[in-house]
Amino acid sequence: MGRRGRAGSVRAAMAGFVRELERRAGPALRLEQRAGGVGCVVWDAALVLAKFLETGAWPLSRRAVLELGAGTGAVGIMAATLGADVTLTDLQELQELLAVNIENNRHLVTGSVRAEVLKWGEDVSEFRPPPDYILMADCIYYEESLEPLLKTLRELTGPDTCVLCCYEQRTVGRNPEIERRYLELLQVDFELERVPLDQHDEEYRSEDIHILTIHRKRTNSPP
Repeated sequence: MGRRGRAGSVRAAMAGFVRELERRAGPALRLEQRAGGVGCVVWDAALVLAKFLETGAWPLSRRAVLELGAGTGAVGIMAATLGADVTLTDLQELQELLAVNIENNRHLVTGSVRAEVLKWGEDVSEFRPPPDYILMADCIYYEESLEPLLKTLRELTGPDTCVLCCYEQRTVGRNPEIERRYLELLQVDFELERVPLDQHDEEYRSEDIHILTIHRKRTNSPP
C-alpha cells in the first residue's frame, strides 16, 4: 500500500459513499460520509486512531469515553465495539450523520454509544463527571478553535483522564504555526507524550500522523 499504508486510501473516498473500516475481529465498520464540510469525511487521523485502539494498548471495556469533534463517529464507534461506553460529540449539523453511523454499526457495539451536541468553549456540565478517556482526531486545523478547544479540555478532564489525540502533521500554509501554537498552549496545563510509530497499528500508520497521550499536570498539595 506504499508509505502511507491503508490510511492514505481515505483521500480517494468520495463524500456520499460508505467507508468500510476493517476490524481485527468481526465485520467491518460501515461509515457513511457526506458532502458538506470537513466533519463529514473519515480522515486519515481518524483511521489511525481507531485502529490504534484495537491494539489494546489502552483498556476500553466498561470505560467512559468521550470523543470531541467526532465527525462521522469512526473513532468513538470503534471504541464502543471494544466495550467502552461512548459519548460522541460534535456540532448540531453533524448529529444526523452521527445517528446514521451509530445505527449502521449498533450490532457491533459491545459497550454503548450515543451522540450529543457539544460546541467547544461552551458549558460542559452535562458531560461530567470526567470520562476515563477523551478521543480527538484531526481537531487542530483551525486557529480560531484552539482556545475554545483547550478550555473544553481543561473543563472536561479529571486527574485520571487520558486524552488520546491523533493529528496529521501538515506543512502547507499556516498549519505548522497552528500546530506549534496548539502544542505550546496545551503544555501549560497538560503533560504530553508521543506514542512511538512502532506501537501504532501495523498497517494503519504513517510517519506524518502522530498520536499523543495527554494528562493533566499534577498539582502539589500544600503540606
